[in-house]
Order: sequence, then C-alpha cells, then structure tokens
Amino acid sequence: MTETGAAVRLNNGVSMPRLGFGVFQVPDEQATAAVAAALETGYRSIDTAALYGNEHGVGVAIKSAGVPRQDLFVTTKLWNADQGAERVLPAFERSLGRLGLDYVDLYLIHWPAPSLDRYVETWRAFERLYADDRVRAIGVSNFTIAHLTRLLAETGTVPAVNQVELHPSLQQPALRAFAAEHGIVTEAWSPLGQGAAVSDPTIVRLADRHRRTAAQVVLRWHLELGNVAIPKSVTPSRIRENFDVFGFRLTGEDLREIALLDTGRRIGPDPDLVGEKPSGFSSQIDPSIG
Repeated sequence: MTETGAAVRLNNGVSMPRLGFGVFQVPDEQATAAVAAALETGYRSIDTAALYGNEHGVGVAIKSAGVPRQDLFVTTKLWNADQGAERVLPAFERSLGRLGLDYVDLYLIHWPAPSLDRYVETWRAFERLYADDRVRAIGVSNFTIAHLTRLLAETGTVPAVNQVELHPSLQQPALRAFAAEHGIVTEAWSPLGQGAAVSDPTIVRLADRHRRTAAQVVLRWHLELGNVAIPKSVTPSRIRENFDVFGFRLTGEDLREIALLDTGRRIGPDPDLVGEKPSGFSSQIDPSIG
C-alpha cells in the first residue's frame, strides 16, 4: 500500500480516495440529496450497502451528478443473509440494479457472521466476481484478526480493504498493524464515534489550537494514521466541513494525546455476534452526525 495525496493505492493497484462519504442510516429518500451534495463538494468515493436500503437513492444521485463514472469510487456490501456460494451473484446483481451501475469499485462482505460459517465460501465467490471484472476490488468489513487469518490461510486473495468501527475511543491498533503487515487498507466506519469524539475535551482543545472544527481534527487524525475514513451527514455545510481536512497537519504531540483517548469501547456490535439479522445496532443515532 502506498499513499499519494488524497488517495491510497490498494494491494491490486487500484486507487481509492482516502476520504469518502458514508450513508449508513440515511433513508433512501434522503440519500439522493446527501450524495448529490457530497459529489458537488468534491467527494468521489461513496459508501453504501444492501442493508442500508438506500442503494437506489445513491444511484440516482450518481446518475444525475454529471461526474464521469471513471472518476467515482463506489462501494457496496453483501449482507449476511446472502452469504454462501450460490447466493453472492444474485445479491450482487440486485445491488447493481438498485445502483444503476455496470460495476462497483469495491465490494465488501459486510460482516464475518461466524455463526453461519459461510464467509470463506463467500470470499471464493467474491474472487470469481473479481476475476470476471465485475468489481475493481474486493474486501471485507468488520473482520477481526482471527477472521482475516482464516481467510488468508484458506483462500488465494488478500482483501484490499477491511472496513471496521474505528474512532478515538476504539483505535484498534493491533488490527491496524495486522492489516498493514498484509497490505490491507483499514477503512474507518463511524470515524467520529457517532459524534462523541467531537465533544471530547482533548479534541476540542486541539481544534482550537489548529483553528479547525473538532470533526476536522478527528478526520485529519484518521488520515495521519493511514486510515480511509467515511464520515456521513445530511447537512450540506457539515458535508463541506468534513471534506476540508487536507490543508493542515497534526503534530506528533497531537497524535500522542489522541492515542490516550482509546478506551476500547464499541458503539456497534461485536463482530463475532452479528448473524443474519441486523441486531445490535442503535436506532437512536442521528444520521446527520459524522
């Protein structure tokens, strides 16, 4: 993995923006306007999933934005109930249909769902999609070191990306180190900790020091660590604010102070406990935060 400005080069040579726009918990009817605002701001990476129920709204925004398809990086994810050798392709085709696209740039296994014990055979089906040029890169989401170790041992393709919950309260240093050792990019969902990070006194103080917002400091922290981050918002001003993080740097002391904020506390569920049904997620999260 090598970094060039605002993009990271994946282990198969594909370039991925280091800052993307996420739409988790954004209703389909709001997703079109939010993604349109993000694309107008300058985002070129959009992250959705079959589970989110907003692939159609995302696709409408992409189609109407006027941005050349080759300039966009679109990620979607396979839900757990569609894991399995014979289920992947139909689920993938449904996602493409909702998005109105001929291919996606990154396709992820949304959760390992170890209780189902299908993620290895699912990954082999992903390998076929990649070999057939249906996707530009394949990866996983919410995989732990144990899940990744098994995948590497039993299949022939190293995931390009592992998208995981990652924010100042859950920094996952061991997982990030394992990923870096194996050429896997770490992508942070909930990069602002569902808004909790922006009210932390340390982050607020650093924001004052740099004359930036707290959200900008946290997103800059992700970039300094080498993470890809996918903040979300439905508010145009905040969408623009979250994108304006390339004009300053954090110091070594800043990074050491933020490192002390790691408590290991999750907002989302334990990856080992998520199965076919999307349980363990908060329904009280404001989609405009993050």
